[in-house]
Amino acid sequence: MNSTTFSFGKNASVAPMPVNSSFKFTPEIQKFLTGKQLLLDDIPFSHELIQTHYENGYIRLREGIIQKDKHPVCVRCGNSDPQWFAEIPCARCGQTEWYCRNCLMMGRMSECTRLFSWNGPVPKPVIPEPILEWSGQLSEGQTEAADRVVNAIRTNSELLVWAVCGAGKTEILFQGIAAGLAAGNRICIATPRTDVVLELTPRLKKAFPAIAIASLFGGSEERHLYAPLTITTTHQLMRFYHAFDVIILDEVDAFPFTVDESLKYAAAHARKPVSTMIYLTATPNEKWQRECRLGKRAFVTIPARFHRHPLPVPEFVWSGNWQKQVKKGKFPASVRRWISTRLQAQKQALVFFPHIPLMEKALPFVRQLDPNIETVHAEDPKRKEKVEKMRSQEISILLTTTILERGVTIPNIDVAVIGAEDDIFTESALVQIAGRAGRSVEYPSGNVTFFHYGKTAAMQKARRQIVEMNRLGRKKGLIDA
Repeated sequence: MNSTTFSFGKNASVAPMPVNSSFKFTPEIQKFLTGKQLLLDDIPFSHELIQTHYENGYIRLREGIIQKDKHPVCVRCGNSDPQWFAEIPCARCGQTEWYCRNCLMMGRMSECTRLFSWNGPVPKPVIPEPILEWSGQLSEGQTEAADRVVNAIRTNSELLVWAVCGAGKTEILFQGIAAGLAAGNRICIATPRTDVVLELTPRLKKAFPAIAIASLFGGSEERHLYAPLTITTTHQLMRFYHAFDVIILDEVDAFPFTVDESLKYAAAHARKPVSTMIYLTATPNEKWQRECRLGKRAFVTIPARFHRHPLPVPEFVWSGNWQKQVKKGKFPASVRRWISTRLQAQKQALVFFPHIPLMEKALPFVRQLDPNIETVHAEDPKRKEKVEKMRSQEISILLTTTILERGVTIPNIDVAVIGAEDDIFTESALVQIAGRAGRSVEYPSGNVTFFHYGKTAAMQKARRQIVEMNRLGRKKGLIDA
């Protein structure tokens, strides 16, 4: 390989080579690199073949680390925080250079690293008919939102879909996705959590059986599949650059998307300059809610669930200094009565705790009521197994952290929050937790109780938001009761 042309040094040119239109490029490389920004080690083609395409203008190089105001900035993840950079002697270029620690899990990005992108014609996917094969029916509220999604995709607009927990957000996307695919758009659904990618993939494949769908997450075997429809974690968006005509960001209020600026940067750079961005959430932050009220953000609201019953409104119950009681080997009587009532009624329940150690300390006390009660948290190796046992009614009561605040549907369930005053229970988290109850047609109601040692603003706002959605649902005629 010609090292003078294909140099990795800090001073190597990244100016694109002129495109040689008579050159016969390799379709496999075209599909592999279109819309991507990848390291050389991530490209499974010979250096000679890559070099030839580069010299003929079909591959473009971009610097991995640039200098801005004399400080390094990572082009892939947007990191500019000095504490997330470190220096290292590079064996490749023989110099000491900066590298980005923020996106190190995607491969090391340093000053002499180059990002490889496709610079030629974009492949046109074959979209067979029928595109959408879904026989379900949308509610009145879903239909209004679905129409707005279709319009946003056709007009390359931004739209916030503010839909209550259990409103059926996935189904309202189907018509918009079909319209986008028919127009030749490349579409991406991105979500912060792998669990949601794994849940959405079979549902989308069932609705669009003839469409190639790539499902991307850490360790996915499809991460380099070129497909008209991609379902991915937001972390994987760092591998894309000006790739998608439509990006649908699901759960934009969820961790880690809310706290990681690099994920927002990745989403912005993965979309094409002219494109559609659709945000999905049940709990937009205060800034977005204010923008909606002031008419500064395009949005559509689905204030009611498809079964036309109101959202369960949380009850506030004083539990005293429950942490002190648990540490002293006691358990709040109000919580004990609540759990006993569920057990006597043979009603399943999720009981949320703010911290793992306190949850584990509480377990022996609640097991006096039922030895079958279990705990679950993010690091629990039996997490999925316990959730499945809950779904199959093998577990009556499950104590949990906020790991189950979203993405879990159990038909007939009540919900309690212990220590609802804790900072970890934000307005968004409490609304999502309350949204676990009353989701099914067979059991459209449920009890939601916030046990507390002092009411917080987050608790008040969460209840106020739920009450307001019920009011709006009744006003629009979307709630019968």
